[in-house]
Amino acid sequence: MTALVREKLMALSEPLLEGLGYELVDLEYAPGRAHAVVRLFIDQPQGVGIEDCERVSHELAALFDVEDPVPMAYTLEVSSPGLDRVLRTPAHFQRFAGERVWVELKIARDGRRRYTGRLETVGPDGIDLSVDGAIVAVRFSEIGRARLAPQWS
Repeated sequence: MTALVREKLMALSEPLLEGLGYELVDLEYAPGRAHAVVRLFIDQPQGVGIEDCERVSHELAALFDVEDPVPMAYTLEVSSPGLDRVLRTPAHFQRFAGERVWVELKIARDGRRRYTGRLETVGPDGIDLSVDGAIVAVRFSEIGRARLAPQWS
């Protein structure tokens, strides 16, 4: 049920955000016993400020009031993606090629699920990471979660 509500929220939010000039970086849906939290992370080329978050929050609240996608009371939160930005789509990975990233696989490979390294290349089916001096190829279908990683000191 949680995944279905999240998918519905994303399907409603993405076109609205694109129309307003924003990108939906990620959406979290956290249901509780009687109250849920819907958290959206947005971005645009010139960055996101508090005014942007307020604007998007008002627009989304109006849309969600009409569509009623959440089966309980909820709090809507809108923010910028932050320094540990989630990488969710091939376009996200392409935009941050050359950066340091953290990737968690859905299923462990040779006993390892997490990799941190430089995002070397992005192809139609996956990415190549430089991890500890070796190239690790990861298909998009294998990625459970990914985000920008803190830079080396």
